[in-house]
Amino acid sequence: MLDIFDQIPDGLLELESNQLFKLLKRPTLIHLKGDRQPPLFVSILLHGNETTSWLAMRELLRKYDTQNSNKFLGKRLPRSLSIFIGNIEAARYRQRHLADQPDYNRIWQVGDSPEQIMAQQVITEMRSRGVFASIDIHNNTGKNPYYGCITRLDKHSLQLARLFGKIIVHYTNPKTVQSYAFGDFCPAIVLECGQPDQIDGTAHALEYLETCLYLDSFDNLPDSAIADIDLFHTVAIVKVPKHLNFSFTGEPNDDITFPVDMDRLNFCELAIGTNFGKAKNNQACEKSYLSVLSEEGEEKGDRYFQIKNGEITLKTAVMPSMITLNTDIIRQDCLCYLMERLPKP
Repeated sequence: MLDIFDQIPDGLLELESNQLFKLLKRPTLIHLKGDRQPPLFVSILLHGNETTSWLAMRELLRKYDTQNSNKFLGKRLPRSLSIFIGNIEAARYRQRHLADQPDYNRIWQVGDSPEQIMAQQVITEMRSRGVFASIDIHNNTGKNPYYGCITRLDKHSLQLARLFGKIIVHYTNPKTVQSYAFGDFCPAIVLECGQPDQIDGTAHALEYLETCLYLDSFDNLPDSAIADIDLFHTVAIVKVPKHLNFSFTGEPNDDITFPVDMDRLNFCELAIGTNFGKAKNNQACEKSYLSVLSEEGEEKGDRYFQIKNGEITLKTAVMPSMITLNTDIIRQDCLCYLMERLPKP
């Protein structure tokens, strides 16, 4: 289920993300030689509708002599680069993942499925080569700033994240994501680059990739480089139970109606009592309709939300992230994450 190449297939850089299937028949790992070792690892299109990763990578590869050819007038890669192109079939249809597929960013623990076996092949291959750092590029469907997510709080991980921006989110769950697996043997980050197909998000990701390629060593970065960060910790994931109907438009059969502009709440520190939606049940209730799972997988909905006067309101001051207005994404993944601020290290 995995193809491994040591050069860019001819014509690949002329394709859009939804055309990659014409040349790539399955998930693909491409190793390219550069002036420094070990390689930088970059994971793209784990979610087929998150196009910034391919747009930025395509622009990067067009600038450099990836074939080490004397005929090419561009520069050599300053560091070797390994690129994993994930869910090519989902990218074909601009979907997060297809109905018969798992989420490609939930397959990075040992398991028996073809996708999990493929992911372990990628891990084994990259462990054998050593990895300078791992970068997994994503988009949000809701309005969010650019930020980096890390699973470890060591200095090199924080430095890797600060090179992308001041906002850094630390999380330890789910443990099935790519960055968690690679964090065992190298600094690893998830880049959240705003909404797909945006010029600014692509440019920011491209600039970051080049910065990491030219970086000689994390040890050469001053400790002061991480002095100004805004550091947050993900404490819970908010889901809408499958049996409940919901919308952002106030449909007649709604169990929950969320505010139409709810994604404006992303990365806002919300006070107790903030409205999170209207509930069909108008009675006061300590348990809200929303499911809130802690990092340990425990149900904590009654800690964070309550129903009061027909509204779902916060019982605890938190900061949400990744709120999306896309109902399909909410069903496939979640409504949002809840975060708390951490002291600067």
